[in-house]
Amino acid sequence: MSLLEEMNQKATAAGIPLSAHLDITWKCNERCVHCYLDHEGKDEMSTEEIKDVIRQLEECGTFFLSISGGEPLLRRDCFEIMEYARKLRFNVKLKTNAVMIGAKEAARLKRLGIEQVQISIYSDRPEIHDAITKLPGSLRRSLQAIEHLKAEGVKVSISNVLMKQNANNGKAVLKLAKDLGVEFHIDPTITPMINGDRSILNLGISKEELEEVFHTEEFIGNVGEFCAPISTVDDDVLEGHSCSAGHTLAYISPSGDVFPCVQFPMPCGNVREKTFRDIWFRSEQLTELRTIRVKDLPTCSGCGHAAYCTRCPGLAYMEGNMRGPSSADCAKSEARTGIPSAWQIKSGACSLPTVNLVQISVA
Repeated sequence: MSLLEEMNQKATAAGIPLSAHLDITWKCNERCVHCYLDHEGKDEMSTEEIKDVIRQLEECGTFFLSISGGEPLLRRDCFEIMEYARKLRFNVKLKTNAVMIGAKEAARLKRLGIEQVQISIYSDRPEIHDAITKLPGSLRRSLQAIEHLKAEGVKVSISNVLMKQNANNGKAVLKLAKDLGVEFHIDPTITPMINGDRSILNLGISKEELEEVFHTEEFIGNVGEFCAPISTVDDDVLEGHSCSAGHTLAYISPSGDVFPCVQFPMPCGNVREKTFRDIWFRSEQLTELRTIRVKDLPTCSGCGHAAYCTRCPGLAYMEGNMRGPSSADCAKSEARTGIPSAWQIKSGACSLPTVNLVQISVA
């Protein structure tokens, strides 16, 4: 067992929110066609309110903190917020489009000891990337930022979300990441909007393209293991949880709303009305979520995919029932194995765009 696995196991047993995702703004200088957030930026927490939330997270035992948005660097206090988090010894990751990162900003991130900067790159071709972000010159500026960060020795990760507009660009972005010497994560999915609007799922890649992602050796590494026969669903699987959302992970919006995860928009409280500790330990919604085991899922508990399915309870929640199947993840499992899930067989459903991240790291 790795140190991180051991930390997660102990955090789950103790009820500690080991990781937190904090969006400090939903404003953005890009308008990505697939974005799941609105960008009005209403009622954002002040600098002192955000610092107080970070202090409360530290008191609850949180260690991993992702600072994101929107575009977090649009807030003039972004570096001040990250500096405060680092003084409290958080492991901080910054999620950004990086168009505002120059040599000066890269050097400052290095001095702060930021663990990683994650940057979305949709294509190696500006006409495709910039069409997705709707910001002319955004690819050039993001790549320049990566060069500045690499020069400072800051760890960088490229995230490549696939959609209809760039479905065939994954390998090119992977090569770009290798050439730059940074990590690469591919996401063959589109996430529903946080307000429940699912219309942007129409941008998702086709069933055939999804299958290609799971059977492309450059992405997966070992194609065989993703085409393995369905495994037995044993007691350990049935007693487990679907994911860490609400168990060791929390999401906090710019206005202070607390959710299990950014992809699980079930309101659990607001830090302007209650302390984070009170919400984390006493929220009725989180308490209910934590009682749910795989064995309690009416459809999924009897599915042969259950042993390795990346079922997202947040997506199931947005489909109407957090105990139900996530049709998106059923499609993902089918793409891996070529075998329909129990829900697909029962409903006669076709594959849909998936939502969870397939991660491939390259040096």
